[in-house]
Amino acid sequence: MDGSRILGRPEEITRRKLRARTGVRKKMEVVQQDDEALVKLENTGIERSKAVDSAVLGKYSIWRRENENEKADSKVRMMRDQMIMARIYSVLAKSRDKLDLYQELLARLKESQRSLGEATADAELPKSALERIKAMSQVLSKARDLLYDCKAITERLRTMLQSADEQVRSLKKQSTFLSQLAAKTIPNGIHCLSMRLTIDYYLLSPEKRKFPNSENLENPDLYHYALFSDNVLAASVVVNSTIMNAKEPEKHVFHLVTDKLNFGAMNMWFLLNPPVDATIHVENVDDFKWLNSSYCPVLKQLESAAMREYYFRADRPKTLSAGSSNLKYRNPKYLSMLNHLRFYLPQVYPKLNKILFLDDDIVVQRDLTGLWEVDLNGNVNGAVETCGESFHRFDKYLNFSNPNIAQNFDPNACGWAYGMNMFDLEEWKRKDITGIYHKWQTMNENRLLWKLGTLPPGLLTFYKLTHPLDKSWHVLGLGYNPTIERSEIDNAAVIHYNGNMKPWLEIAMTKYRSYWTKYINYEHPYIHGCKISQ
Repeated sequence: MDGSRILGRPEEITRRKLRARTGVRKKMEVVQQDDEALVKLENTGIERSKAVDSAVLGKYSIWRRENENEKADSKVRMMRDQMIMARIYSVLAKSRDKLDLYQELLARLKESQRSLGEATADAELPKSALERIKAMSQVLSKARDLLYDCKAITERLRTMLQSADEQVRSLKKQSTFLSQLAAKTIPNGIHCLSMRLTIDYYLLSPEKRKFPNSENLENPDLYHYALFSDNVLAASVVVNSTIMNAKEPEKHVFHLVTDKLNFGAMNMWFLLNPPVDATIHVENVDDFKWLNSSYCPVLKQLESAAMREYYFRADRPKTLSAGSSNLKYRNPKYLSMLNHLRFYLPQVYPKLNKILFLDDDIVVQRDLTGLWEVDLNGNVNGAVETCGESFHRFDKYLNFSNPNIAQNFDPNACGWAYGMNMFDLEEWKRKDITGIYHKWQTMNENRLLWKLGTLPPGLLTFYKLTHPLDKSWHVLGLGYNPTIERSEIDNAAVIHYNGNMKPWLEIAMTKYRSYWTKYINYEHPYIHGCKISQ
């Protein structure tokens, strides 16, 4: 039969039409699948972008279709998303020699950037923003018609996401570096306060530089506190908060040790503002002549060329992100004798049998005399434990790949906190705690057992010699943890701003700062004169 006749039959014509329709439908399904793949990628990008602080990354997120909804920031988000797509299409336009379109996209991109500025809500946009959105929509529509390629756009979006992730990591490093740097600095107001107090102290005649009640300093029947600080304002808060919450202030004795730079200021402050009925005494750590390099490993290590090179060398990393990992470990304060003096308490106070050690970044909220009644069960150190199910245990602080650590300590042993510690000085002397500390500090000359600070050697020195106190005595984390329950803070005897966000710094967490500032009189002439404010 003639083939042309067969092809001309009505049923054959109908079949061809059906096949054509089927082909068109399949092609449309393929296109739809490509579109769905792009939408899926976009939605993935949206979810990932939600985990990123938009304020850090330039305040834009991946193209969102929810911009169709009327919200307070719908136009702002629409503009940000248009700018993302404009960047993608500009790259594609340039790669395909569509230079006119490339230039037009760049021009619209600059216009949108100028209109958007730092706006975070539609109300902050200029009147011209709507025209910019319309103009950008038109050029994006043109670009889509000329350049749309699902695979190319997918690859470009993936590249942008990876770039954003890298930027976030870099910014986190920079943030860490800057917060550590801020934690090391002394605010201008506190520096001013120290300088003014120092000048006035050395203008006093010698007889006016003496504190009353010196006979209480070695009376073992009173409540004795050790406070080592180079921060006048912080030390004043510790003393004020302790006395204001004490039931019998006249029975409390504060032994304050500072450095020679702050010795005059610390004396002058407490001469002008003596703790009501309590006893206070200020000493200069540099006057402890027995604390020398022949006796103290830390001072001996400071004399070594290797240690000076490690802590004080001039060739620091050239970028913020590179330096963030080193700044924490190369901070000379970790070799400060004020920091390590806590291991010499019986030598500093030979006539006392018990003493409560306080850091200068704490606030006392209730009477602490009950701590002297706690039975330490033959232990030397009374402290609040900090470990949870899998954190703040010994393996967090110590190098268990070193056999000296691995063979002598349990990696799962519970850590505890410095900041508020009751020390039995009689047991201390019997067990030669300072000798144990010297042994471990000497072994760590090359920093192979732990990296920094006084807590790791403390964990080693007081291993199996620490009595756990009830956690309500000492609540930690106000210098780094924004999620502490209000009730936990309010019920604590002592709250501790451990971490970088000290309450006297601008980077302090506002929600916790009032617990500290309530013990400062901001109308005091010295504080007001140095422009220290809440």
